[in-house]
Amino acid sequence: MVLSERMQVETAAAEQTYARVFQQLRPRTPLPAICVQFRRYANANAQVRLDNGTLHVRMADTLAGAPPAVIEALAEILLSKLFRRPVPRHSNDTYRRYLNRRDVRRSLDLVRQIRGRKRVEPANGSCYNLDEMFEELNFRYFYGLMARPVLGWSPNASRTLLGHYDASHNAIVLSRILDRPETPRLAVEYVLFHEMLHLRHPAEHRGARRCVHTREFKLAEKQFEGFKEATALLKRL
Repeated sequence: MVLSERMQVETAAAEQTYARVFQQLRPRTPLPAICVQFRRYANANAQVRLDNGTLHVRMADTLAGAPPAVIEALAEILLSKLFRRPVPRHSNDTYRRYLNRRDVRRSLDLVRQIRGRKRVEPANGSCYNLDEMFEELNFRYFYGLMARPVLGWSPNASRTLLGHYDASHNAIVLSRILDRPETPRLAVEYVLFHEMLHLRHPAEHRGARRCVHTREFKLAEKQFEGFKEATALLKRL
């Protein structure tokens, strides 16, 4: 594949950065060959491995063009993890602040929409219909004004992730483990209501911090009828 001139410049600059950071972390170790590749990932993914004398770095092409300080911060994060050293706090802070920038978040959301695949099973499950449940909760708590996102069940029955809202695909997905006769309806309603609140109260980005459950979110969540009972039921799943 022939790289564009701009990408060649970005790749060369990144390789120089990784060489510099490597030497800072391992000053007595001979510098290995360094190969940086920008890949068409659906997220801002990055990984590094040292194999047969070559340091292989793969980064999402969405990071191409990021400020040099951000590329260096990411290099410090990846190489620190590779060599099992504490990640410098300032590196995490610099990288998180960049990803939390409004323009970067919008760009990443667009990339996820275009490249990402969302595996969702139909909303009408074996026991519960999420479309019908959404409309009931919508009128009960949101005056029927919330636009319905994509709703569905997860392909796998996860106990650790009972539900999530994917803003990039505007989708609410509940774990298949909830769609069974022994799961009380109240518990399913509560999980769905929780995810609906993510539409009403989006995550807030404060510098390097990303707050998913804001104060307003937590207050609204407690308005759910049977809140304590529902949370107790979920603990027994």
